[in-house]
Amino acid sequence: MIDPVVERKFSSLQRCLTRLKEKRPATLAMIQGDYDLQDILSVNLERAVQLSVDVAAYIISEKNLRSTSTMAGAFDALCTEGIISSELADNLQRSVGFRNVAVHEYTEVDWKILLDVLHNHLHTFSDFMKVIYHYYE
Repeated sequence: MIDPVVERKFSSLQRCLTRLKEKRPATLAMIQGDYDLQDILSVNLERAVQLSVDVAAYIISEKNLRSTSTMAGAFDALCTEGIISSELADNLQRSVGFRNVAVHEYTEVDWKILLDVLHNHLHTFSDFMKVIYHYYE
């Protein structure tokens, strides 16, 4: 049975994914200049990443695994434990990179990358949820 903490995180994650799919624009031009849409998309993607990291950190704590000093490292730890695949860990780590850019403004957000994520990589979060649900079975 899935842990209640993880279930709550995944409920929030699912809301973010639904919102991203509802607001997903067809073209780059639809994002550029629409600051409200940019905010909706970037905030929900940031939340999706953070919620995934939170679940990974929770499992690390629950299993008394060696803690990690980075958000991306949490997915390495789950991969090392055999909980998630290396491909899924890599994809989730890339999402952390996007989150860092969006949250900390290390560089200007590349809306072309965001559009690609929205159309081709949102499944990464769904895949993560499926794997973790299976882990708790």
